[in-house]
Amino acid sequence: MTTHWRHFSHAADIGVAGIAPDLAGAFAQAALALTAVVCEPQRVRAASVVEIRCRAPDAELLLVDWLNALIYEMAVRHMLFSRFEVQLDGTQLHARAWGEAVDMARHQPAVEVKGATYTELGVFQDAQGLWHAQCVVDV
Repeated sequence: MTTHWRHFSHAADIGVAGIAPDLAGAFAQAALALTAVVCEPQRVRAASVVEIRCRAPDAELLLVDWLNALIYEMAVRHMLFSRFEVQLDGTQLHARAWGEAVDMARHQPAVEVKGATYTELGVFQDAQGLWHAQCVVDV
């Protein structure tokens, strides 16, 4: 399976990365990695949808804006998300995130993510043609 997410170590913070055959898929997988910092994504029901739009000068800044928009929605709506549909048009992003209100007993949130950073920020295509979207998030 080529589409996936992963975490990587970084001092006291956590790196999130999405890998997929296309850039939109890598952004969606990075969002899933973000959820996985907080709790196990499979515990989050895709009960309601939130639309998110971002625009940035380049793909790397767009990734940070996308993750920070998700962190904002998580905080103000008291939600977690487990399913993402991302559409990219140049440096514009339109996405839908499905999730539900935080249930402390079921979700057992480990940490609160404060924000996506520029640390180890990268959006690139590897030699096999897979897209990677990664950065460190502040917890």
